[in-house]
Amino acid sequence: RQLHFSPKNEKSLDVVLSVNGIPVVTLELKNPLSGQTVANAIHQYRHDRDPREKIFEFTKRALVHFAVDTEEVYMTTRLAGTSTHFLPFNKGVDGSAGNPADPAGRDYKTAYLWEEVLTRDSLLELLARFLHLQVEEKISDEGRKVKKETLIFPRYHQLQAVRQMVEAAKAEGVGHNYLIEHSAGSGKSNTIGWLAHRLSSLHNEQDERVFDSVVVITDRVVLDRQLQNTIYQFDHRQGVVQKIDEDSRQLAEALEAGVPIIITTLQKFPFVSGQLMKMVGERGEGGRSYLPTRRYAVIIDEAHSSQSGETATELKGVLGGAELFKKAKELAGEEGEVELERLFRAMAKRGRQPNMSFFAFTATPKHKTMAIFGRSGEPFHRYTMRQAIEEGFIMDVLAHYVTYKTYYRLIKKAEDDPNVERKKAARALARFMRLHPHNIGQKTEVMVEHFQQHTRHKIGGRAKAMVVTGSRLEAVRYKQAFDRYIDEKGYPIKSLVAFSGTVEDDKVPEKTYTEVEMNKGIREKELPETFAGPEYRVLLVAEKYQTGFDQPLLHTMYVDKRLAGIQAVQTLSRLNRTHPLKDDTFVLDFVNDPDEIREAFRQYYEGSVMGEEVDPDRLYEVKAELDASGIYRESEVDEFARIFFAPKKRQSQADHRKMNAILDQAVARFADLQKCEEEEAEAWRGKNQAFRNLYSFLSQVIPYQDSDLEKLYTYLRHLALKLPKRKTGPGYQFDDEVELDYYRLQKISEGSINLHEGYAWPLDGPREVGTGEVREEYVTLSRLIDIINERFGTDLNEADQLFFDQIAEAASQNENLRKAAEVNPLDKFQLVFQQVLESLFIERMELNEELFTNYMGKPELQELISEWLGSQVYDRLGGLKSSERYP
Repeated sequence: RQLHFSPKNEKSLDVVLSVNGIPVVTLELKNPLSGQTVANAIHQYRHDRDPREKIFEFTKRALVHFAVDTEEVYMTTRLAGTSTHFLPFNKGVDGSAGNPADPAGRDYKTAYLWEEVLTRDSLLELLARFLHLQVEEKISDEGRKVKKETLIFPRYHQLQAVRQMVEAAKAEGVGHNYLIEHSAGSGKSNTIGWLAHRLSSLHNEQDERVFDSVVVITDRVVLDRQLQNTIYQFDHRQGVVQKIDEDSRQLAEALEAGVPIIITTLQKFPFVSGQLMKMVGERGEGGRSYLPTRRYAVIIDEAHSSQSGETATELKGVLGGAELFKKAKELAGEEGEVELERLFRAMAKRGRQPNMSFFAFTATPKHKTMAIFGRSGEPFHRYTMRQAIEEGFIMDVLAHYVTYKTYYRLIKKAEDDPNVERKKAARALARFMRLHPHNIGQKTEVMVEHFQQHTRHKIGGRAKAMVVTGSRLEAVRYKQAFDRYIDEKGYPIKSLVAFSGTVEDDKVPEKTYTEVEMNKGIREKELPETFAGPEYRVLLVAEKYQTGFDQPLLHTMYVDKRLAGIQAVQTLSRLNRTHPLKDDTFVLDFVNDPDEIREAFRQYYEGSVMGEEVDPDRLYEVKAELDASGIYRESEVDEFARIFFAPKKRQSQADHRKMNAILDQAVARFADLQKCEEEEAEAWRGKNQAFRNLYSFLSQVIPYQDSDLEKLYTYLRHLALKLPKRKTGPGYQFDDEVELDYYRLQKISEGSINLHEGYAWPLDGPREVGTGEVREEYVTLSRLIDIINERFGTDLNEADQLFFDQIAEAASQNENLRKAAEVNPLDKFQLVFQQVLESLFIERMELNEELFTNYMGKPELQELISEWLGSQVYDRLGGLKSSERYP
């Protein structure tokens, strides 16, 4: 108590903990009952503790400093005067920030700090196995490499999670699953690093190693590097960690050599068996294509649906090793089907493996994830989104949320009025509207002006924005519109676009676009780093960078795409990364309902709840319905399985031909059914999908010992690929039949979406898939346009419409405008039209004084009317071909 730390003055610290006489931990204690709280302790460290004093020098003496009162604990590993950054070190209360009261009513809420964290054994373990120096190299705004050193001390939930998992693995041994539901901002990379290191050297009470190897499954390059650096600091030995960054051969060699920690992607596992076969062949050891049986801890960086599919089954097949082969051989013998040993191996690798423990991390679990990796529908450890927000580790992305609604009216331009399929035609009309130049132009103006006026100056003038578009073609159109508008205004903003593959222009035949071409040669892999620099401020995306993209400078998101469920959470969460200068975030949404967004976030805000489980008997019911349909014969399924699962040495090139011939018989029956009973055929296709989904999921949870299920699953998986495609019916393109008659973009809500309101829906299991085919209702095109206008339009005064028609008619008679339309594209024509339009309004002011007053007094209305009428007049005058309007 009261350590006087400086020869220069009489200042003292309340508590200092030393190891062998060297001070390693300092504490300032405050008592709220005497008017002093943890905030006073933090102020004391910032203003009254000189970082140049020997005891406070970074990495030289004291390594961590705690500010403590009876309610809360905060900590820091580096004193830097008023810039010192303290982090919460609290347990959390029912998914929120803070600390729970002592249930026995005997001690302070913060007693865990000295009773649990800072005890002698715990402190020594923290120093030996958790505390490490993280060195990051970053590129500064000036383009210089800057090295940043950070001393990492675990936050409470990280320390608790790692210790609980290690203790459970030590007590339970191998063969168990652990689901870790940790929110974004939980420091998952470090948690995985500490866990991997601890598991790689974990011994049980008999001093036997619990795991021979730890396999970390990740797609993040950052985690690869971070894990290697972190673990090397603890072990100081080369070869403890191996990153698999080449091919499946490298993975096979690492697994065979028993490397303690292997970092790889899931996609390499299906090819490992073949590589093992090659390797033993090269050594002249015969054709063994499996590993010796070892015990594995498998850490999954982001547990989502891919970890519950066929590739994950391959991982279990590879790591199952010799024991799995032995088990399959025994089962084949018991069933009297020795020739089908590979079939029983396929069955055996689906279920839980006795030589593997899975440690699966996720922020947004699905029902499948909970069922496969959870325990009775609960995660092993949880750190909620709510606690992460309240503790300041992530931003609340719903705190500033503005929604706009588009009101518009379409009119039928063509003389004929064909019957159309209602749903498909409605989708085509919606697409016509979404890609309409006026719609894209208006939204572009709203977004660019908002960014220029509000966002650009945030985060010290470095803030960036993301535009989420509904399709790749929309991303192309928005990129063109953004660049055109920014260029016209002369704003210092540059944009990038992200979409996959090649996009065909729907207006210009044979015109295509690629991401690299539109970004002036910036390669796909270079885009994240390029966007991180100071040059580019806006990123327009279509189905890219909506998950796993961490950019702390991302401040604003403009959403022009329907978002729902987990996709809404993952997309909007791109904004949640913190930055020292980032005070808030902003979302401007053109499409979604705030209540639906709230509902999506509520599922994960305070931790997910597992909903209704799948009835295992439903699998047999679906199988019975498929069997009774007559599309396939049992003998065909058996024969297909006999060829498919034949021992490798007996397989021949003729097998592929035979399997196709067997499948073709069922394909022919399905095609016959499709011709006469299309709905029934599509219902059967849906049941095929349902059976495969249910079996793929349930076989990982329930140890089915029924080889007929595996045979049928394999047969149906291959049959589905050969079935004739669903008849799509007519496709519609309404560019020549329909035109936009009225358009208005209006802000309808502004404020925060409160996550303390609403209901958190449970995560339900997979359902049987429906047919996906509904008999379409036909309506006339004009009636469909009326329906859409009723939904999206507003009352437009008929006098206003008449006034605009008169203006357009008068403008069409103007000789100067006629000449301008003949030789200019639309954007250049608009400049001439704006000058003529004002005089046309003044000449007719007495016909509609209210509209004239609004027009003259509101510049934004002037611009909207000018652009809208200009486009109509340009078309009437037969301006340049439409293809020339879409450069």
